[in-house]
Amino acid sequence: MISDDDRLAADLAAEAGRRLLALRAAGGDDADVLRHAGDRSSHEFLTAELARRRPGDAVLSEEGADDPARLAARRVWIVDPLDGTREFGEPGRTDWAVHVALWEDGDLAAGAVALPAQGQVLSTADPVAPPPPSTSGTIRLVVSRSRPPEFVTRLAGRTGAELVPLGSAGAKAAAVIRGSAEGYVHDGGQYEWDSAAPVAVALAAGLHASRIDGSKLSYNQPAPSVPDILICQAALADMLLEAISSVR
Repeated sequence: MISDDDRLAADLAAEAGRRLLALRAAGGDDADVLRHAGDRSSHEFLTAELARRRPGDAVLSEEGADDPARLAARRVWIVDPLDGTREFGEPGRTDWAVHVALWEDGDLAAGAVALPAQGQVLSTADPVAPPPPSTSGTIRLVVSRSRPPEFVTRLAGRTGAELVPLGSAGAKAAAVIRGSAEGYVHDGGQYEWDSAAPVAVALAAGLHASRIDGSKLSYNQPAPSVPDILICQAALADMLLEAISSVR
C-alpha cells in the first residue's frame, strides 16, 4: 500500500534534483565550489522540508551533524542530498543521485532515488516491475568506478560476469532496478545514506538486497556504516553470494 511517506520521499528527491540541475546549469569554473554548493544546498532544502512536513521525525543526513537522539526515534529519514558528488562536478556525467529514505520501527518503510540528469525518479511510491533475466547469458555487475572491491576481478572470472563501472551508489542500484545490469556489489565501506533509499526501492521492485555474506542490511545504527552490499535479481542471489564467498 502506497503511503504519504512514499509520496513525500519521491517528491522531495525530485525537487532536490531539480534544484541541483539548476545549480549545475548556472555553471562556474571551479568544480570543487560547485560540488560543495550542491551538497550544502540540497541538504538545507531536504532538512528544512522534513522539519516542516514531518516535524516529529529524526533525520540522518550525510551533510549534517549526527544527533544521537535518532537512536530512540521510531521514524528516521536517512538522506544523501547529493550521492555522487564527484560525478556532479564533472560536465556531462549523469551518474549522480539524490537519496531520501524513511526508516520506521526497525525497517525501511519508504524510499526514493532521483537521477536528475537522467530525468527519472525511482521510488516506493511507484515500484517498478522486476526486470526480466538477461537474454545474453552474461551477468552485468555494476561496481564503483573509483573504489571497486579488490575481489571483483576474481568474482567476474568465476561467474563470467561483465564488470560495469559507474559513479554513485544510487546510479548503480538504479541500473539493476531498471534491468540494465543484473547485480551491484560493493565492499570497502559505505554509510547508511549511501544505500538506504536504493535498498528500499530495490526491495519494492522485488530484487534481492543484503550484505555480501547474505545477512540483513540494518539501518539507524549507532555507527551508521554499511560495510558492503549486494543488490541483484532475486534468482541470482544464491549463486552470487556463494561465488562472493568463494573468492574473498
